[in-house]
Amino acid sequence: MTNPNLWNQLLIWPIVNLLVVFYRFFEWLHIPGPLGWAIILLTVAIRLLLYPLMQSQLASAKKMANLKPHLDALSQKHKDDKTKLQQAQLDLYKQHGVNPAAGCLPLLIQMPVLIALYNVFYQVLGNGNLVKVVEEINAILYLPALKLTSLSLDFFGANLAVKPSDWQKSGWWLLSIPIITGLLQWWQTKLMMPATSSSTKIQMPNQMQSPNDQKNKQGEKKEDMAADMQKQMALMMPIMFGIFAFQFPLGLSLYWNVFGLFGIMQQLAVNKAK
Repeated sequence: MTNPNLWNQLLIWPIVNLLVVFYRFFEWLHIPGPLGWAIILLTVAIRLLLYPLMQSQLASAKKMANLKPHLDALSQKHKDDKTKLQQAQLDLYKQHGVNPAAGCLPLLIQMPVLIALYNVFYQVLGNGNLVKVVEEINAILYLPALKLTSLSLDFFGANLAVKPSDWQKSGWWLLSIPIITGLLQWWQTKLMMPATSSSTKIQMPNQMQSPNDQKNKQGEKKEDMAADMQKQMALMMPIMFGIFAFQFPLGLSLYWNVFGLFGIMQQLAVNKAK
């Protein structure tokens, strides 16, 4: 963390300094658990900073979801001609002012910030040597007035450096943290999924089907596979985040969950917008 490389100077050090500013603010107010509140306030600040980018990403995803029925119709209409299908899709995107790649750029811009946040929290909370952590933080602070003499990891009676994987030593209640993290991720993933419609059709034996019917059946199988992949993603993502929350310090889960709650509220607002 004290290595003066470009990554640390551009992202890690500013985030640490902002976290310490919030920590000292809550400490000055004599509010218990200043680090926990500092993490929450930092998460809110980062979320507000990324709001325009994330709003653009969510709005683009919403538009794409709204176009799905039209895209499905085009796939059926031009199932035998990929060139016409691609041109028809481009015309549809242009007509509705949708750029399929628009949702990718904000995500790419956000990733370095999110990785830096993870590195900060993991280095501060996962080091194990609190004296060394305070020394390293003080070495990169911009203002001498911010220097720490100690660092309180307590937040509502919980040690933010404790991992839920240590539940046998620290208490059963820690097992609820990965569950909460997984449920929040499931909710957010579900909100981002486009609605899927299914219809029941009478299936005839292959011998009685025309070549066009068989091609339609193959297209339907592909759509079913895509829907199945979406369902698997909606299941796997919460499980992955739950496993991460089980293995990492509570402070990281606090950041993830607050960030996720704001993401859910933002997604709900986008979904309600016409």
